[in-house]
Amino acid sequence: MPERRTVALVTLGCARNEVDSEELAGRLEADGWQLVEDAEEADVAVVNTCGFVEAAKKDSVDALLEANDLKGQGRTQAVVAVGCMAERYGRDLAEALPEADGVLGFDDYANISDRLQTILNGGIHAAHTPRDRRKLLPISPAERQSASDVALPGHGAASDLPEGIAPASGPRAPLRRRLDGSPVASVKLASGCDRRCSFCAIPSFRGSFISRRPSDVLNETRWLAGQGVREIMLVSENNTSYGKDLGDIRLLESLLPELAEVDGIERVRVSYLQPAEMRPGLIDVLTSTPKVAPYFDLSFQHSAPGVLRAMRRFGDTDRFLELLDTIRGKAPEAGVRSNFIVGFPGESEADLIELERFLTHARLDAIGVFGYSDEEGTEAATYDDKLHEDAVAERLARVSRLAEELVSQRAEERLGETVRVLVESVPSESSSSSDDEDVYGRAAHQAPETDGQVLLTSGEGLSVGRMVEAKVVGTEGVDLVAEPLRGSLAWSEEAGR
Repeated sequence: MPERRTVALVTLGCARNEVDSEELAGRLEADGWQLVEDAEEADVAVVNTCGFVEAAKKDSVDALLEANDLKGQGRTQAVVAVGCMAERYGRDLAEALPEADGVLGFDDYANISDRLQTILNGGIHAAHTPRDRRKLLPISPAERQSASDVALPGHGAASDLPEGIAPASGPRAPLRRRLDGSPVASVKLASGCDRRCSFCAIPSFRGSFISRRPSDVLNETRWLAGQGVREIMLVSENNTSYGKDLGDIRLLESLLPELAEVDGIERVRVSYLQPAEMRPGLIDVLTSTPKVAPYFDLSFQHSAPGVLRAMRRFGDTDRFLELLDTIRGKAPEAGVRSNFIVGFPGESEADLIELERFLTHARLDAIGVFGYSDEEGTEAATYDDKLHEDAVAERLARVSRLAEELVSQRAEERLGETVRVLVESVPSESSSSSDDEDVYGRAAHQAPETDGQVLLTSGEGLSVGRMVEAKVVGTEGVDLVAEPLRGSLAWSEEAGR
């Protein structure tokens, strides 16, 4: 019998990285690796890094160093970097961080088992050589689906496994292994991005936009439902472009109702929508389809026209407010979140005031605010008229204070609303502190980890993964406090199980 090989996956960054980690886990488990939760119990610790902004890159380096500290103390023998930071920097990362025993790019994912075994045996696998992944796919979106030799993390199917390695969970299972028992899971809708925002480097290391086929998305959703998942979140760099390379830019509108009909799925959520690409038909589907959350994760980034043009984006305050009015005219309870960059090169005081005007009138449920910093390889890094870092920090603090106040006000507007809450945590049998007695979940306007949560005043008859209707009776900042409605259909069905 071959010696037991153990591996732990440490995931940083966005939900797309989480999907990628679960694909790596599926490949490794299919080839006989035992997956363990703690890096100190693993022969190899694989750190799935984030390479988006400086803070995320620092977190990735810290995680690699922390894993390296385990070597010599327990079972851990090797630390390997994968993910966006490894793809983006490759050899440079390997030279700057010799503590990493391997730096693997996306092209290594299909052979991840062999790569880790080589490293574990003391061999050397050459560090990944970065390249502009936008050049790997045809310029014409219609020709991209035939480019089968391009690595697309998170798109894997069981048929992609090397000959002789079979998936343990059946022929229709995706090339994926769940790494936690959460009732929520992300599903890759597409990879890459064709937009050329001047501040963003993601397309250079994630590549051009390419959709997954609807059948793959549906099969993966069915498999996840069988694993106990009750909510799926569709993720990509730009979900509004889904289907353009498959010959149907409205493909998402037809796919969403099919996903909502999958047995066991109680909620379908769509993330990352481009305001400039929103279509009336997509708004209709998102606001009227049962089990599809009326949730709009809109990438506004700013609202002053001059700043948006410098970002290579489109829109302005009034057009954005009109879009929000259209959405809420169809679904008054709809949730809306967005991120914004302040201190962009050339941003004037008048531009900042215009952004504050938009935020004040937009009634957003969640707001992320980031201070601008140069990202190497981006157009914005070459711009003149950059603000001093102290000015950026002051604007960041100013808009963050406003955002915190506004999302608290928006939460208070929901007092008295009836919300459907997916229960995500309940007291454990061994809980001893009062904090452990709370029952938390999320309503339709709250995405995982970004938009707040709901504290339920009673957990009687509830367990993780249950959906319950509740009345909002209080707020705590962006979070809601809600009382379960015992007479509701959701309560009586779930409590009786």
